[in-house]
Amino acid sequence: MVMRITLRYFDGCPHWETALSRLHEVLQDAGLAGKTELVLEVVRSQEDAERLRFQGSPTILVDDVDPFAGESAPFGLSCRVYATDSGLQGSPTVAQLRDVLPATP
Repeated sequence: MVMRITLRYFDGCPHWETALSRLHEVLQDAGLAGKTELVLEVVRSQEDAERLRFQGSPTILVDDVDPFAGESAPFGLSCRVYATDSGLQGSPTVAQLRDVLPATP
């Protein structure tokens, strides 16, 4: 079974490319680059954001599950922040991504 990672974002988000770069790094380091389906999905409207339960850009889903989801975070076209060891950032760190992705497929 192929792991599916979806990166959801909205046009104008300044952080989704950083998240994508970090995802590529983690997948490459873990030997998962050729064994993972990586999908980029643009969220275009508030209605789409609510339907998709989009908690901001960038959102990373691992097999349709948001491992960073917050219980009370609103749905909408907004920038998302992630709590890291270095403070708030616009995307998860490489270490955080390693923690939520399996080491082998």
